[in-house]
Amino acid sequence: MQFVDTHAHIYSQKYNQDRDEVIQRCKLAGVNKIYMPNVDVESIDAMMEAEHRYPDVCVPMMGLHPCDVKKDFEKQLYVMEDWLGKRDFVAIGEIGTDLYWDKSLFGYQAEALKIQVEWAKQKNRPIVLHCRESIDETIEIIEQLNTAELTGIFHCFSGSVEQAKKIIEMGFLLGIGGVSTFKNGGLDAVLPEIGLDHLVLETDGPYLAPVPYRGKRNSPEYIPIIAQRVGDLTENTLQTVAEVTNRNANYVFNRSEQ
Repeated sequence: MQFVDTHAHIYSQKYNQDRDEVIQRCKLAGVNKIYMPNVDVESIDAMMEAEHRYPDVCVPMMGLHPCDVKKDFEKQLYVMEDWLGKRDFVAIGEIGTDLYWDKSLFGYQAEALKIQVEWAKQKNRPIVLHCRESIDETIEIIEQLNTAELTGIFHCFSGSVEQAKKIIEMGFLLGIGGVSTFKNGGLDAVLPEIGLDHLVLETDGPYLAPVPYRGKRNSPEYIPIIAQRVGDLTENTLQTVAEVTNRNANYVFNRSEQ
């Protein structure tokens, strides 16, 4: 049985001591593809090194994480736009908004998001959206920018059924991770109403590890745990969850080849 992790920072320093072993355990667990969202200019080299070392497994994106959007964000975007001109990336991400840490920078985040969405349109690439404590605000921005061609993933979805339906209506997928295993994560009320056709699996490693590893370092090798939880909530077998979510991931990340 094969799985895809659509969102993991496997290049993070938190894997520096055992990255080779983690990749091997991922393969043993059936996780044969890991999509890597970029964070900022400083993370690019480590991400590219991970692709170089594990070219059959690790696939890079390019984007500026909203938590790294400061007043001089355009300098970072200039470097990233240069990278996008030099080679292909499978998606524009991780981009979006975040009202968890610092609400005063939302205006800059929104501007950076709009610029990067335009990159996605120009390159015919999906976007991978971060929307912690800002899902309604992010939906509103994407609604304004949306076109028939624009698609992507609302990463780490933990919203309501109503929010999920709005996202799906816009042509986007929901990234489901370790939160689905949390007792008070809220997804037990959402996923049965949504079904598998609009879902992809993710870990967000090294963050948000699923139960029973909650509070520890997350890892793409835990994707089968998340898949089993999604299967339980949607009344599907693990095999069906793997097949449908893999198909969804392949569709969203390879649209330009279809």
